[in-house]
Amino acid sequence: MISFINNIFSKTVMGSLLITVSVVSAQNTCYWQQQADYVMEIDMDVKKHQYQGKQELKYTNNSPDTLAYVFYHLYFNAFQPGSEMDVRSRTIEDPDGRIGDRISKLKPDEIGYIRPHKFTQNGESLNYTIKGTVLKADLNKPIAPGEITVFNMEWEAQVPIQIRRSGRDNEEGVAYTMTQWFPKIAEYDFEGWHADPYIAREFYSVWGNYDVKITIDAAYTIGGTGYLQNPAEVGHGYTAPGQKWMKPKKGKYTWHFIAPDVHDFAWAADSNYIHDTYEGPNGVTLHFFYKDDPEIRENWKALQPKTAALMEFFNELVGPYPYEQYSVIQGGDGGMEYAMCTMITGKRSLESLVGVTAHELAHKWFQFILASNESRHPWMDEGFTVFIADEAMNVVMEENKDNPHSGSYRNYYFMATSGNEQPLSTHADRYETNRSYGINSYSKGSVFLNQLGYVMGTENLGKTLRKFYENFKFKHPTPNDFIRTAEKVSGMQLDWYLIDFTQTTNSIDYGIKSVTTENNKATVTLERIGLMPMPLDIFVSYEDGTHELIYIPLRQMWGEKTNEFTTLNRSVLDDWAWAYPTYTFELEKKPQTIVIDATQRMADINWENNIWQQN
Repeated sequence: MISFINNIFSKTVMGSLLITVSVVSAQNTCYWQQQADYVMEIDMDVKKHQYQGKQELKYTNNSPDTLAYVFYHLYFNAFQPGSEMDVRSRTIEDPDGRIGDRISKLKPDEIGYIRPHKFTQNGESLNYTIKGTVLKADLNKPIAPGEITVFNMEWEAQVPIQIRRSGRDNEEGVAYTMTQWFPKIAEYDFEGWHADPYIAREFYSVWGNYDVKITIDAAYTIGGTGYLQNPAEVGHGYTAPGQKWMKPKKGKYTWHFIAPDVHDFAWAADSNYIHDTYEGPNGVTLHFFYKDDPEIRENWKALQPKTAALMEFFNELVGPYPYEQYSVIQGGDGGMEYAMCTMITGKRSLESLVGVTAHELAHKWFQFILASNESRHPWMDEGFTVFIADEAMNVVMEENKDNPHSGSYRNYYFMATSGNEQPLSTHADRYETNRSYGINSYSKGSVFLNQLGYVMGTENLGKTLRKFYENFKFKHPTPNDFIRTAEKVSGMQLDWYLIDFTQTTNSIDYGIKSVTTENNKATVTLERIGLMPMPLDIFVSYEDGTHELIYIPLRQMWGEKTNEFTTLNRSVLDDWAWAYPTYTFELEKKPQTIVIDATQRMADINWENNIWQQN
């Protein structure tokens, strides 16, 4: 019986998600965001794994506040014994295996650091204090609203042994993964400064334009953020797809990149990279940088058309990728997203290679274009990314799953019933365990979206994703911005959904309390056991072989979704108010089976009491 029900309900999601929409949306007239434009030059010493850096930062204060001080992130300082990242990794219940106690064992020539030795504001020296990975500078002249100030900094740095995301000589032999490598001004928004220490979690940065020159030994090939301005000068001119760059052999060359409208800049370098290009959708050039290793070459070639297909899928599902290039780069310690590029480990099966690329590419929409505060709201980035990546893999890799998000639900159920769940509103650094952070941010965040499709209808979910992207790209949206977009698209009130599912650990548990039959009719009583309310889809099969869908709206929604399953007749009953623990309705025929949420998109923690069958 259940497999029969699944066949009825499995034909609804993707067709609805890809419908276009036009919805009038009013932006907050008080909205503002800062602007940080960087010009940087660095000179690498590959023998010492150190570099000298110069930075000019033109900072525009678009806020209504006068700023008397500024904060900078010095991320490489995390890779030193005794750092907050080191101590947290050694004291958390379930340390990340990639970190463990490795930082505590680093030798002086293996640690990472960024050491400023000259720092000025409009040409005048600044006093500053460094604590761990954060620098605070008291300004000589406060920055008034609307003013622009210019900071200049010179620093020396050492690239740490690769431990987490950044570093040199990773386990696959990639020379440099240069991420979080430069002094970066912290974000200041309507909530104030976001000068979080680097404890291995997430990032939140200021939009701006980057002009970066990297001087390094000529044997190295560089890939990363931005558009290379001087390919002929460095001897690494672009070639036809499938061919690699011809690398010069001696001396040093300066690579010049420009990256407009980004909030980070990352790059990787190796003397044994193959560089392929592949034509992506809408004129985007896809770049692939990977080690010249015969064991991985075939999979990296096969990855290229799959990446193009993934980008096309995301363009249709969410909105067009706005840049002219995207690079997939072998480096790092797993997979991590950056502006216009991704760092991934490369010794994988093809399915794994496509899977990690799907996830990191999906981040371009939710972290590097929409750019929510993933320290405060990691589920908005990771969870939404998991959702669209799972949708994409189901199509691009022809997985053909009835529910590509079932794994996310399983993980969420485990945490929700463990007694150790924390709210989705928990700061990324404040989760008690890595497991809790991972399940919440990735799995429960994905369930948030798929379940919202159950609440408002999958067609409205697709419209909401596209409208959200259209209205808030390059604008650091908040959870409220998303749910307000969903309300405008659907015409429903949805604040209750955001509050219960993200700000509490209230769970969903509905059950069929009783079914009594008399004179070929039935009286059904349902009960709300969990604290979180939901509208209900109830599938009924009758003894005469007919089927029906019964819909009970939630009163506080002030609306109802349309019938997604047009092959079934649907009856809409009176709404159910949250405060009432039970709900009773009549059936005009004797039922054979009654199922609450046959699609299993509602995250009900006890599925067993959702089904009633006639003995």
